[in-house]
Amino acid sequence: MPDTRPPAATAAIPDRHGQNLYTTDTELQRLLALYLPAPLLAHLQPHLQRLGALAGGPLDTLAATADQNPPTLSLRSRTGQDEQRIVKHPAYVEMERLALAEFGLGAMSHREETLGWRGKMPPAVKYALTFLFVQAEFGLCCPVSMTDSLTRTLRKFGSPELVARFLPRLTSLDFDELAQGAMFMTEQAAGSDIAATETRAWQDEAGQWRLSGDKWFCSNPDADFAMVLARADGAPAGMKGVSLFLLPRRLPDGALNHYRIVRLKNKLGTRSMASGEIRLDGAVAHLVGEAGRGFVQMADMVNNSRLSNGVRAAGLMRRAVAEAEFIARERRAFGRTLAQMPLMQRQLDKLRVPAEQARTMVFQTARTLERSDSGDAQAYALLRILTPLIKFRACRDARKVTGDAMEVRGGCGYIEEWSDPRLVRDAHLGSIWEGTSNIVALDVLRAIRREGSLPVLRAHADGLLAEAGHALAPAFVQALREAMDRACVLAETATQDGGDVLARQAASALYHCTSATAMAWEAVRTGSADRLRWAQLALLHRVLPRDPLAPDALPAGWQTMPAAAPAPTVQTPA
Repeated sequence: MPDTRPPAATAAIPDRHGQNLYTTDTELQRLLALYLPAPLLAHLQPHLQRLGALAGGPLDTLAATADQNPPTLSLRSRTGQDEQRIVKHPAYVEMERLALAEFGLGAMSHREETLGWRGKMPPAVKYALTFLFVQAEFGLCCPVSMTDSLTRTLRKFGSPELVARFLPRLTSLDFDELAQGAMFMTEQAAGSDIAATETRAWQDEAGQWRLSGDKWFCSNPDADFAMVLARADGAPAGMKGVSLFLLPRRLPDGALNHYRIVRLKNKLGTRSMASGEIRLDGAVAHLVGEAGRGFVQMADMVNNSRLSNGVRAAGLMRRAVAEAEFIARERRAFGRTLAQMPLMQRQLDKLRVPAEQARTMVFQTARTLERSDSGDAQAYALLRILTPLIKFRACRDARKVTGDAMEVRGGCGYIEEWSDPRLVRDAHLGSIWEGTSNIVALDVLRAIRREGSLPVLRAHADGLLAEAGHALAPAFVQALREAMDRACVLAETATQDGGDVLARQAASALYHCTSATAMAWEAVRTGSADRLRWAQLALLHRVLPRDPLAPDALPAGWQTMPAAAPAPTVQTPA
């Protein structure tokens, strides 16, 4: 009798699902050992390992489910009551619990104890955990970031009464009690031009502020609190007439505030998380800070969110690159693994370089944020330029890296069952939200003009080379210095009258030179030969002039490598 069974597959499609995204990432372990105090890192190891395991398996499954089951808007209860609410899939709600309650990502920077650690967590911890989380789920990280940023802005500018009244819920880790945040800025006519804000604010007979108007793009629209920009009656036209308000979702008696969600957006990506349009109709609100200084105060929140955008872009690129590397190691063709083929090796390096640049800039900016929040004026000037640099370039790079990594998987990479399509769709968000690329590149120039950030950035790069240059090839050190010289000249030119057209070019140049220098410093401090090679490739391919018809090789004088350090050992708890 003939065998009618279907033939067995000769080789299963490689599937990385189930890997621990922390324990398999030796570069992340090295960098955390460099940027975090040893006692804190030791304390965090079980949490990093747990999140890495979740992100590589259960969290990834939840994210895929939520992506395929986006939220819906319910306008009334079954008894006919006006009870606007957003109905979220249980998979998304479970991810909210993990991010906001179990790991405390929205409240961590504002608490004296998180994850069992007493004392303030440095920003690098929050961003390292976010970096892992976002490799599985991108959409939720927007509300997480806005909750963190709203809390920061309220603490910084809100009155003592407002802070005492609302901070406890914003910093709670009890999932049934904690509050989420949002920001409602965008209007149809105004767009990025905040000076054209038309939303009206006035005080009623009881002295309570009220808001009316339309906000066009509001993510997390049913958040417990939102920061809103509005123009008070009688305020002057332009930026000086715009004030910042805290908008609660519910009134003290538990009733919904006087605004409604008009509809939800049908988005290309971040489908798991709701974005909608808001109509304010005499909504009760609280003035935050000084009237007429709304943009200055909101800018702090926006800049914090922009940094988070850069972190998320770095995480997306890491996930895309790690998937491509796994496929290349596991897939065989023509008698070899793909990773053994020179052309694939070159392709993977072209993915790794921008991904590792972004990772370096995450840690450099996080360290600067910590210093700035401690009152270091020089660090503030550095932070003001590093933040738009990572937002501009890392978010642009993520669009290409995720798309090119999809190609490594081949036809399966185009299928929604795999992570690649979701990564590509989500990656296009970063360069749009919290300021498009043009707006953010111009903010780099604004930091140079108003904060004197360029010489501070240059001094920072020089300091890194002073620490690490002894272990690097002199020719490479010279190339780094000369490239930064030219980048600074270009940036200075861009700040002159009529130079705005150079903003994107200048921002890219400063980002590439700074990240290449910092990566070289990291390579020396961690003993990572790979990291040094990526730093060299970043300078060679993304900064220096090259002959496109010449063979691709590093200059001979750059070849000195730091002594290799052993890979960090991760202790798995019993």
